[in-house]
Amino acid sequence: MFKKIFILGALITAAPFVSGQETRLSAPDAVQRQDAEFVSDYITPTRIILSKGGVTGTENLLRPYVGQVSTNEPDVCVFKNGKDGASSVLLDFGKEIHGGIQIVRAMSGDKAAARFRICFGESVSEALSSVDEAGTTATNEHSVRDFEISVPWLGSVEHGNTGFRFVRLDLLGEDTEALIVTIRAIARYRDIPYVGQFRCSDERLNQIWQTGAYTVHLNMQDYLWDGIKRDRLVWIGDMHPEVMAVNTVFGNHKVVRKSLDYVRESTPATVWMNGICSYSLWWIIIHHHLYEYYGDLDYLREQQPYLTDLLHTVMSNFDGSKENYKDGRFIDWPTSERPAAIHAGLQALSVRAMEAGADMAGLATALLRKNAPLRPESCASIGRRSPQASSPQPCCSLRTWRTLIRPET
Repeated sequence: MFKKIFILGALITAAPFVSGQETRLSAPDAVQRQDAEFVSDYITPTRIILSKGGVTGTENLLRPYVGQVSTNEPDVCVFKNGKDGASSVLLDFGKEIHGGIQIVRAMSGDKAAARFRICFGESVSEALSSVDEAGTTATNEHSVRDFEISVPWLGSVEHGNTGFRFVRLDLLGEDTEALIVTIRAIARYRDIPYVGQFRCSDERLNQIWQTGAYTVHLNMQDYLWDGIKRDRLVWIGDMHPEVMAVNTVFGNHKVVRKSLDYVRESTPATVWMNGICSYSLWWIIIHHHLYEYYGDLDYLREQQPYLTDLLHTVMSNFDGSKENYKDGRFIDWPTSERPAAIHAGLQALSVRAMEAGADMAGLATALLRKNAPLRPESCASIGRRSPQASSPQPCCSLRTWRTLIRPET
């Protein structure tokens, strides 16, 4: 009797977990659900670029895999380290991918885990190179591309989170053997349509456009990254051409707003985005482009408090009509050591950003007056001037901006 009561009590206690209604796994603060747009595709290699050592049956790696390992796998690729040296293969998956690889190992006499070295590469030379301490080769920064893993007997593993097209696998250890059923790439991307297209009579130009569109597509991960291998970060300056490409190819996509909002929320308006003054200017310009494309006044209104403070910060870094940013002075790497070019670039970019700010203020004037009017202490007129210009020309749109945000009297 006592045993029956104990079992019944255990079942009642476990009931919520069996039903799945109150498990910890479903707690809102414990789970971040993946965006439904993301899919993962398994990709079979398109060719074997090279194999060396005691490797046989490489043609079996080019066969489709059913997705389940069996106790009877007659068609395998054999890696064997011995008299023929260390075993190694280099695979080509046909195109650039974001993700990792799956390795499936068949049954063999040795049940110990097999050790492999994996090297990802965007090129053949990168996949054949090693990471050195000096950092003179492709590194493991941002995403690991060169590492060792264990592959279980009669089982599979999935490893990697980087950008690649080629993968090299080296079997490690002396007098070892591993029977491999398949090595597949795992491509993780957003399954979204290409709503914009480009075609012309020059097929080479068509391919360049498609490559650019596909590259941006790969970078549309949880946020809009500047690269799928490195830096895998939201760099606002790099985002400007990416956003223009997203607008053209994919339309009004949420990853753009998510990325802009992320940087806004993580950067006080008195601090430059990504530590670079020009990147805060690009943030203003991108928002202007978004409104020009989609006319989303509600989203623009959400930016009003931060945009106001940021424009004040920009104006406080001007000496009359000349930019005088104290830190984060950067336009791009080719001009990074040319002060005159940096000044000219920052001057022009500042004018462009303030023009965008003036236009956005004009669009939202009624809303701003109704909710929270802009009240700056002052707004200097920034001229369109080069470093050599003797007398700057006034910027009319900035005069408009000054009028729009003048404190009410």
